[in-house]
Order: sequence, then structure tokens, then C-alpha cells
Amino acid sequence: MAPPVRTPRHAWVEAGLALLARSGPDAVRIETLAAELGVTRGGFYRQFRSRDELLEAMLDAWERRCVDDVLEQVENEGGDAEQKIRRAGTLTFTEGLMPLDLVVRSWAHRDPAVSARLQRVDNARMEYVRGLLRSMKVAPDDVEAVALLLFSLVIANRLVVADHPGQTRGNVVEHAIRLLLD
Repeated sequence: MAPPVRTPRHAWVEAGLALLARSGPDAVRIETLAAELGVTRGGFYRQFRSRDELLEAMLDAWERRCVDDVLEQVENEGGDAEQKIRRAGTLTFTEGLMPLDLVVRSWAHRDPAVSARLQRVDNARMEYVRGLLRSMKVAPDDVEAVALLLFSLVIANRLVVADHPGQTRGNVVEHAIRLLLD
């Protein structure tokens, strides 16, 4: 008789991240994930000791994707500093990562450990942008402000729903980026 097929740890993490993005941290429940994966709750406990361990693994995966994976891809693709800034912003806030980023930001308001994790992620992102801005010879006194404005623009672009009469959102964002990088 063949041994039972076990649902791998990464499958639980992926299902958890998808549920987190759709419904927030309170919806990430073992029984819900087991039903989505078509397995029993017992399979969960062969991979994790607790829901908290799963949530930590999910945050690890989110952090790796939105910092390490993005920066590795940006550096591997090369280009000048402006191209790297643009690519990092585009990759960091793709349709796949942005919903998670927004949920984690909301979650961080209620959970100090998640807040500390988000701060670490944002600090890594900002430090990368600062370094690129310095290499572009942005005035030292302006580096922090420009980095913050660029980072805020990318996040706020998903939150602000205002119309831009006579212009597309893409054109307005592109113009704002040019203003900040010129």
C-alpha cells in the first residue's frame, strides 16, 4: 500500500496567501484552508504546529517575494538607476503582490509583530531606492524626500480613486515620476 499523499508546506502557505489577499488575516483558518485544498485538518498539523506558525511562514513568503525576489530580478535585468527604480516599483506592486501588500498594511495597524515586519520590508525597499537615487546624483538633502514621494506614489496610486480630467491615470503617474526623477 502506498503511503498517503501529504499536502506540502508550501501548498498551505500559498493557499493561505491567496486567502489573506482575498479576505484578510482573520479569514485565514485551518478548516477553511483544508477545505480549499481538499484535505483534512490533520494534514495541516503534519506541516505546522499552529495557525501562528502558518501566518509567520506566510509573512516570510510575502517578504521574500516583495523584497528579495523583486530586487534580484531588478538587478539581474540591469539598466540604469532610473530604469531600476521604475522596474522595482512595477514589480513590487504587481497585481499579484499589491493586494497582499495592502492587506499586510491594514493588518499591521492591529498587530505589532506584523507592523515590525512591514517596517523591515519598507525599510529595505526605501534603502534600495535611496541607493539608486544617490547613484543618480540626487542632492543629498533631497534623497529621502524623493524616495518617500516615489514610494508613496506607487502605494497611493492603488488607494486614490480620483478622476484626472483629460488624462489617464497612467499618464499622470508617469508625469509625477518624471517630475521626481528629473
